[in-house]
Amino acid sequence: MEFVLNQPPGTDDRKRRPRSSSATRDGPQPGWADGLRKLYNSVLHEPLPDSFDDLLKKLDRADDDRP
Repeated sequence: MEFVLNQPPGTDDRKRRPRSSSATRDGPQPGWADGLRKLYNSVLHEPLPDSFDDLLKKLDRADDDRP
């Protein structure tokens, strides 16, 4: 089973225009910003752990058992 987490509008990194790593519209970007963005994106695209999948299945079954 695969789950997709929805992101708030405007935060989907796949829809962003590529920006220069050295500057933004507000001025120069700190050197650590690219590393932090890469880390965030790598975590965002990791698969859901099996333990979370099992928990979600149990919660779904519990919802189905409710009157």
